[in-house]
Amino acid sequence: MVPVIRVLQESLAAAEVERVHGIVNGTTNYILTEMARTGASYADALADAQRLGYAEADPTDDVSGKDAAAKMAILARLAFDTPVSLAEVPYEGIEHLTSDDLEYARDLGLGLKLIGSAERVDGRLSVRVHPAFLYAGHPLASVHGPYNAVTVESRAITEITMSGPGAGGSQTASAVLGDVVSAMIPPASTPETTQRLEIADDVESAFYLHLEVADRPGVLAQVAQILGMQGASIKSVVQKGLGEKARLTMVVHPLLESRFYAARDLIARLDFVRAAPRAIRVIEEEFT
Repeated sequence: MVPVIRVLQESLAAAEVERVHGIVNGTTNYILTEMARTGASYADALADAQRLGYAEADPTDDVSGKDAAAKMAILARLAFDTPVSLAEVPYEGIEHLTSDDLEYARDLGLGLKLIGSAERVDGRLSVRVHPAFLYAGHPLASVHGPYNAVTVESRAITEITMSGPGAGGSQTASAVLGDVVSAMIPPASTPETTQRLEIADDVESAFYLHLEVADRPGVLAQVAQILGMQGASIKSVVQKGLGEKARLTMVVHPLLESRFYAARDLIARLDFVRAAPRAIRVIEEEFT
């Protein structure tokens, strides 16, 4: 695990952090990297990770996002000086992702990561873990294999990114030893928090939307109309296949998650939609 805790406690102690986000689980990053690199299914990539020692025999906490959520609760507490419990961190895992999602993402210029984030939103705090697509210019987009990386953003420093190995026996042992050493060096315990920020439960995000549809006139227009009713506009769209194999994938500009999901549920009821729509968040920032 990268040394972000020590950086937050010491180097950035006087900085007002605006956002901490990153790849905080090396197991899931390895699985997603292999799915993107080889076209492997989730199950095959997981089996490969287990064979190499990057995933445990029971990988549930890793692939469900729970391990990353626990780490983000700790990072949020340190970065924002406010108590955050695991129960307050909504999380989604990678078990439902398919090789199709990564193939279509490549067509849209995106890469897929499991992202943990903690950020200030209108005086509140949003902490969450979920799969997210990134554009190539994002500093986390180039972090591949069993590696972790965390980006810290503040007006005082703009942004810094720290990366390092995040899965495997020796890497885990090294991280645990580092934690033990840190605990022995004063201050040996995390100081009490001095404020309590309200947890935000509905924030804005861009989204990728994957639809299996009947190939007939007016399909895109009806989908766009429903999205527009909820305040969503389409940034990019790709159609593949014909007839019963038609697929429609798009990226919509940021809007409140509740409004996007309302639109998704309405789209799912349309008679030309042949399977439940799949939605994945998109992080639009690119750093140059």
